[in-house]
Amino acid sequence: MKNILLIGGSYGIGLAIAQELQNDNNIFVASRSNENLAGLNVTYIPFNASTDTLDTSKLPAVIDGLVYCPGSINLRPFRGLKPEAFEADLQINFISLVKVIQAVLPNLTAGEQSSIVLFSSVAASMGMPFHTSVAAAKGAIEGFAKALAAEYAPKIRVNVIAPSLTDTPLADKFLNNETKQEKSAERHPLKRFGKPEDSAQMASFLLSDKSSWISGQIFHVDGGMSTLLVNG
Repeated sequence: MKNILLIGGSYGIGLAIAQELQNDNNIFVASRSNENLAGLNVTYIPFNASTDTLDTSKLPAVIDGLVYCPGSINLRPFRGLKPEAFEADLQINFISLVKVIQAVLPNLTAGEQSSIVLFSSVAASMGMPFHTSVAAAKGAIEGFAKALAAEYAPKIRVNVIAPSLTDTPLADKFLNNETKQEKSAERHPLKRFGKPEDSAQMASFLLSDKSSWISGQIFHVDGGMSTLLVNG
Protein backbone atom coordinates (compact mmCIF):
# COMPACT_ATOMS: atom_id res chain seq x y z
CA MET A 1 0.00 0.00 0.00
CA LYS A 2 1.19 3.48 -0.84
CA ASN A 3 1.56 6.26 1.74
CA ILE A 4 -0.34 9.29 0.41
CA LEU A 5 -0.28 12.72 2.04
CA LEU A 6 -3.17 15.07 1.27
CA ILE A 7 -2.76 18.70 2.21
CA GLY A 8 -6.32 19.93 2.63
CA GLY A 9 -8.42 16.80 2.40
CA SER A 10 -11.42 17.59 4.58
CA TYR A 11 -13.78 18.97 1.92
CA GLY A 12 -14.23 19.48 -1.80
CA ILE A 13 -11.76 17.84 -4.16
CA GLY A 14 -9.41 16.85 -1.34
CA LEU A 15 -12.16 14.96 0.47
CA ALA A 16 -13.16 13.26 -2.79
CA ILE A 17 -9.53 12.13 -3.23
CA ALA A 18 -9.44 10.73 0.31
CA GLN A 19 -12.65 8.82 -0.36
CA GLU A 20 -11.32 7.54 -3.67
CA LEU A 21 -8.02 6.27 -2.24
CA GLN A 22 -8.74 5.21 1.33
CA ASN A 23 -9.36 1.51 0.71
CA ASP A 24 -6.12 0.76 -1.12
CA ASN A 25 -3.65 3.23 0.42
CA ASN A 26 -2.46 4.64 3.74
CA ILE A 27 -3.94 8.15 3.66
CA PHE A 28 -2.68 11.04 5.79
CA VAL A 29 -4.85 14.16 5.73
CA ALA A 30 -3.28 17.41 6.93
CA SER A 31 -5.99 20.06 7.09
CA ARG A 32 -7.63 22.67 9.28
CA SER A 33 -10.56 20.47 10.25
CA ASN A 34 -11.60 16.84 10.31
CA GLU A 35 -15.37 17.27 10.50
CA ASN A 36 -15.97 15.43 7.22
CA LEU A 37 -13.44 12.67 7.79
CA ALA A 38 -15.52 10.61 10.23
CA GLY A 39 -15.84 7.05 9.01
CA LEU A 40 -12.94 7.34 6.56
CA ASN A 41 -9.85 5.16 6.93
CA VAL A 42 -7.39 8.07 7.17
CA THR A 43 -4.91 9.52 9.65
CA TYR A 44 -5.69 13.13 10.47
CA ILE A 45 -3.00 15.76 11.16
CA PRO A 46 -4.17 19.25 12.25
CA PHE A 47 -2.56 21.74 9.84
CA ASN A 48 -3.29 25.20 8.49
CA ALA A 49 -1.35 25.68 5.26
CA SER A 50 -1.43 29.47 5.66
CA THR A 51 0.11 29.64 9.13
CA ASP A 52 1.52 26.31 10.30
CA THR A 53 4.72 24.38 9.78
CA LEU A 54 3.95 20.78 8.91
CA ASP A 55 4.89 18.33 11.67
CA THR A 56 6.72 15.67 9.69
CA SER A 57 7.25 13.52 12.79
CA LYS A 58 3.68 12.29 12.32
CA LEU A 59 4.42 11.05 8.79
CA PRO A 60 5.99 7.79 7.59
CA ALA A 61 9.60 7.80 6.45
CA VAL A 62 8.50 7.15 2.86
CA ILE A 63 5.77 9.20 1.18
CA ASP A 64 4.73 7.77 -2.17
CA GLY A 65 2.29 10.52 -3.09
CA LEU A 66 1.61 14.14 -2.17
CA VAL A 67 -1.43 16.19 -3.17
CA TYR A 68 -1.69 19.90 -2.34
CA CYS A 69 -5.31 21.06 -2.43
CA PRO A 70 -5.61 24.49 -0.70
CA GLY A 71 -6.44 27.32 -3.08
CA SER A 72 -8.58 30.38 -3.69
CA ILE A 73 -11.09 31.80 -6.14
CA ASN A 74 -10.65 35.55 -5.91
CA LEU A 75 -12.54 37.07 -8.85
CA ARG A 76 -12.49 40.86 -8.88
CA PRO A 77 -11.80 43.64 -11.40
CA PHE A 78 -8.09 44.34 -11.70
CA ARG A 79 -8.49 48.06 -11.06
CA GLY A 80 -9.83 47.31 -7.57
CA LEU A 81 -7.22 44.75 -6.59
CA LYS A 82 -4.45 45.87 -4.27
CA PRO A 83 -1.05 44.18 -4.32
CA GLU A 84 -1.97 42.57 -1.00
CA ALA A 85 -4.69 40.56 -2.76
CA PHE A 86 -2.14 39.16 -5.19
CA GLU A 87 0.18 38.36 -2.29
CA ALA A 88 -2.59 36.54 -0.42
CA ASP A 89 -3.50 34.40 -3.43
CA LEU A 90 0.15 33.65 -4.11
CA GLN A 91 0.68 32.71 -0.47
CA ILE A 92 -2.06 30.09 -0.15
CA ASN A 93 -1.77 28.70 -3.69
CA PHE A 94 1.98 28.68 -4.18
CA ILE A 95 4.28 29.78 -1.32
CA SER A 96 2.62 27.47 1.22
CA LEU A 97 2.85 24.68 -1.37
CA VAL A 98 6.60 25.24 -1.70
CA LYS A 99 7.03 25.08 2.09
CA VAL A 100 5.15 21.79 2.30
CA ILE A 101 7.15 20.17 -0.50
CA GLN A 102 10.45 21.29 1.03
CA ALA A 103 9.36 19.92 4.43
CA VAL A 104 8.57 16.44 3.09
CA LEU A 105 11.23 16.26 0.36
CA PRO A 106 13.30 13.68 2.30
CA ASN A 107 10.19 11.47 2.57
CA LEU A 108 9.39 11.88 -1.12
CA THR A 109 12.90 10.88 -2.19
CA ALA A 110 13.19 7.96 0.26
CA GLY A 111 11.22 5.56 -1.94
CA GLU A 112 11.73 4.24 -5.43
CA GLN A 113 9.54 6.87 -7.13
CA SER A 114 6.98 9.28 -5.69
CA SER A 115 4.24 11.35 -7.30
CA ILE A 116 3.25 14.95 -6.58
CA VAL A 117 -0.13 16.22 -7.77
CA LEU A 118 -0.84 19.94 -7.75
CA PHE A 119 -3.87 22.00 -8.73
CA SER A 120 -4.01 24.87 -11.18
CA SER A 121 -7.06 26.30 -12.96
CA VAL A 122 -8.39 26.62 -16.48
CA ALA A 123 -7.87 30.36 -15.91
CA ALA A 124 -4.08 29.92 -16.07
CA SER A 125 -4.24 29.02 -19.75
CA MET A 126 -7.30 30.99 -20.85
CA GLY A 127 -7.67 34.75 -20.63
CA MET A 128 -10.70 35.32 -18.39
CA PRO A 129 -11.90 38.68 -17.08
CA PHE A 130 -11.55 39.26 -13.32
CA HIS A 131 -9.13 36.34 -12.92
CA THR A 132 -5.83 38.25 -12.83
CA SER A 133 -4.90 37.35 -9.25
CA VAL A 134 -5.84 33.68 -9.23
CA ALA A 135 -4.50 33.16 -12.76
CA ALA A 136 -1.14 34.60 -11.70
CA ALA A 137 -0.96 32.30 -8.68
CA LYS A 138 -2.00 29.21 -10.63
CA GLY A 139 0.37 30.10 -13.47
CA ALA A 140 3.19 30.07 -10.93
CA ILE A 141 2.20 26.52 -9.97
CA GLU A 142 2.31 25.30 -13.57
CA GLY A 143 5.77 26.72 -14.23
CA PHE A 144 7.07 25.48 -10.89
CA ALA A 145 5.73 21.98 -11.46
CA LYS A 146 7.52 21.55 -14.77
CA ALA A 147 10.82 22.81 -13.35
CA LEU A 148 10.53 20.62 -10.26
CA ALA A 149 9.66 17.59 -12.40
CA ALA A 150 12.78 18.15 -14.48
CA GLU A 151 15.02 18.64 -11.44
CA TYR A 152 13.89 15.50 -9.61
CA ALA A 153 13.31 13.10 -12.52
CA PRO A 154 13.18 10.14 -12.32
CA LYS A 155 12.87 10.09 -8.51
CA ILE A 156 9.77 12.30 -8.26
CA ARG A 157 7.02 12.74 -10.80
CA VAL A 158 5.15 16.07 -10.73
CA ASN A 159 1.89 16.73 -12.54
CA VAL A 160 -0.85 19.34 -12.39
CA ILE A 161 -4.62 19.13 -12.67
CA ALA A 162 -6.27 22.28 -14.04
CA PRO A 163 -10.04 22.10 -13.48
CA SER A 164 -12.75 24.47 -14.56
CA LEU A 165 -15.46 25.52 -12.10
CA THR A 166 -16.12 22.60 -9.77
CA ASP A 167 -18.94 22.12 -7.27
CA THR A 168 -17.02 22.56 -4.00
CA PRO A 169 -17.54 24.80 -0.94
CA LEU A 170 -14.91 27.16 -2.38
CA ALA A 171 -17.07 27.71 -5.47
CA ASP A 172 -20.43 27.79 -3.68
CA LYS A 173 -21.16 31.46 -4.44
CA PHE A 174 -20.90 30.70 -8.16
CA LEU A 175 -23.23 27.70 -8.04
CA ASN A 176 -25.62 28.47 -5.18
CA ASN A 177 -28.81 28.62 -7.23
CA GLU A 178 -30.32 26.89 -10.24
CA THR A 179 -29.81 29.83 -12.60
CA LYS A 180 -26.09 30.02 -11.87
CA GLN A 181 -25.76 26.27 -12.26
CA GLU A 182 -27.50 26.29 -15.64
CA LYS A 183 -25.37 29.17 -16.94
CA SER A 184 -22.17 27.51 -15.75
CA ALA A 185 -23.11 24.19 -17.33
CA GLU A 186 -23.92 25.92 -20.63
CA ARG A 187 -20.48 27.57 -20.78
CA HIS A 188 -18.78 24.18 -20.92
CA PRO A 189 -18.69 22.16 -24.15
CA LEU A 190 -19.69 19.03 -22.20
CA LYS A 191 -22.65 20.98 -20.78
CA ARG A 192 -22.03 20.53 -17.08
CA PHE A 193 -19.80 22.00 -14.41
CA GLY A 194 -17.25 19.91 -12.58
CA LYS A 195 -17.79 17.49 -9.74
CA PRO A 196 -15.09 16.82 -7.11
CA GLU A 197 -14.97 13.21 -8.31
CA ASP A 198 -13.83 14.33 -11.77
CA SER A 199 -10.57 15.71 -10.39
CA ALA A 200 -10.28 13.01 -7.72
CA GLN A 201 -10.25 10.25 -10.31
CA MET A 202 -7.53 12.03 -12.28
CA ALA A 203 -5.50 12.51 -9.09
CA SER A 204 -5.92 8.82 -8.28
CA PHE A 205 -4.52 7.92 -11.70
CA LEU A 206 -1.56 10.28 -11.36
CA LEU A 207 -0.70 8.87 -7.94
CA SER A 208 -0.84 5.29 -9.17
CA ASP A 209 1.74 3.17 -10.98
CA LYS A 210 -0.50 3.36 -14.06
CA SER A 211 0.95 6.84 -14.66
CA SER A 212 4.58 5.91 -13.97
CA TRP A 213 5.74 7.28 -17.35
CA ILE A 214 3.99 10.64 -16.98
CA SER A 215 5.59 13.74 -15.47
CA GLY A 216 5.66 17.49 -16.00
CA GLN A 217 2.18 17.57 -17.51
CA ILE A 218 -0.85 19.84 -17.09
CA PHE A 219 -4.13 17.93 -17.29
CA HIS A 220 -7.18 20.02 -18.13
CA VAL A 221 -10.15 18.44 -16.38
CA ASP A 222 -12.46 21.19 -17.52
CA GLY A 223 -15.34 19.84 -19.59
CA GLY A 224 -13.50 20.80 -22.76
CA MET A 225 -13.46 24.51 -21.92
CA SER A 226 -9.78 25.15 -22.55
CA THR A 227 -9.62 23.58 -26.02
CA LEU A 228 -13.09 23.26 -27.56
CA LEU A 229 -15.01 26.13 -29.13
CA VAL A 230 -18.55 24.91 -29.65
CA ASN A 231 -20.60 28.01 -28.80
CA GLY A 232 -18.93 30.43 -31.21
